[in-house]
Amino acid sequence: MTLLELGRPKRSFVPGRGVIYVALFAIVAAGGYFLIPRFEWHKPQIKITPDSETLGLGSLQIEVIEQGTGLKSFAAVLNSGGADYPLAAEQYNEPTLKKTLTVALSSKLTGLKEGPAVLRVSARDNSLWNFFRGNETVLQKNLTIDITPPTLEIIADDRYVNFGGVGMIVYKPSPDTVTTGIKIGNYFFPGYKGQIKSQAEHYIAFFAHAYNVGENERATLIATDKAGNSREVRLAYELKNVKYKKSTLKISEDFLRNKVTPLLNDVGARQGTPKEIFVKVNKTLRKENEDKIKAITEKSTPSILWQGAFSQLSNSKVEANFADARTYLYNDEEIDQAYHLGYDLSVTKHYPAEAANHGVVAFVGDLGIYGNTVIIDHGLGLFTLYSHLSSTDVKVGDKVKQKQPIGKTGETGLAGGDHLHFGVYLHGVAILPVEWWDQKWIKDNIQPKLDGLTGESAAEAQESKIAQKPARKRRR
Repeated sequence: MTLLELGRPKRSFVPGRGVIYVALFAIVAAGGYFLIPRFEWHKPQIKITPDSETLGLGSLQIEVIEQGTGLKSFAAVLNSGGADYPLAAEQYNEPTLKKTLTVALSSKLTGLKEGPAVLRVSARDNSLWNFFRGNETVLQKNLTIDITPPTLEIIADDRYVNFGGVGMIVYKPSPDTVTTGIKIGNYFFPGYKGQIKSQAEHYIAFFAHAYNVGENERATLIATDKAGNSREVRLAYELKNVKYKKSTLKISEDFLRNKVTPLLNDVGARQGTPKEIFVKVNKTLRKENEDKIKAITEKSTPSILWQGAFSQLSNSKVEANFADARTYLYNDEEIDQAYHLGYDLSVTKHYPAEAANHGVVAFVGDLGIYGNTVIIDHGLGLFTLYSHLSSTDVKVGDKVKQKQPIGKTGETGLAGGDHLHFGVYLHGVAILPVEWWDQKWIKDNIQPKLDGLTGESAAEAQESKIAQKPARKRRR
């Protein structure tokens, strides 16, 4: 080592410029990774339901969707007559991407008067965009306040309704009505306008006091206008108790093997204990099948297609009743329960199944536990169902006449022998079939209202018919 080398001071390690640049770039990249998304510029989306030019004392649903940093605040105000009516105001500490608020206007708009108004809805997100103030959406809508509900006038109703059966009313709502019908329990039965020629402004509505609706429940007639205002009138009728049967059915090994097990594929299962197999089919598949029937029978022709009493399958015998509460036993153990929602009609094997009345075919095909099935639309929400058929002779859209053959009886699905399962449905609800077979029930409860004869007019018409009948000669 030379003297020159000994006198040179030692250099400490200093990173090169390249290393510093890399570090700075990493810091900037990391900061950008976390900060850039905070500068997103997508504004919140606002949706108001109902999307109407009028506003009443019903409910208003406001939905706000934020796709980026989440909602920070939300407010809705109605201005009417120079006064502000706050509807909602919220601040969010946690990022919220979606918020749906249902505002009960009747409790928010005390003292509100009818007339023009402005609805203002604003929503702001947590973005750092717009000089750290975030993105804001303001939806302003000019409205007309209408807080007067429709009027309802009942023209004719039913004094008695069978438990599980059908009632019918004639009524007149005010012209501003947009939705009307009868609600009972969880069911809704729409009203139909223009079905009575002599009273074009009158509505008719069939409703069912269903087998699974409480005896103390009563139907309520409802009319709602486009502003969401509703008028309700409770129907007064005496519920006639219909005695429904209870039965116990024993499940045999042969029935499980030949009838139940083949239906397992319909519920996505292939194995299990005998009890599990039966419950999967009788409960799970039955629910799927009944949901499908409900969907089909909720969409009906808006006019009457049927005429007079419906026909029972000719020469048939009723083997099982409507709303029969069945308990199923396997090896003397209760394994399931279900309602039988129709009549089982038996004649001879492969007997021609007949349409109960005029109508249009709404469904043809396999329906799980019901097997090969035909469903006929008779108009105004009324349908008939024909199941366990061995063959079918109609297709969807075909017009059929009363007593026209539509197929042949069989034992497809979960049938224990050759027969016809016959059901009647009103807007998706299974109803008592025997009423529709009864010409007297049709004549007394339905036809006078369809003819425009109500109240005293119907009674007078009935007395007139009796008076016009020739007197019978007495036998000596």
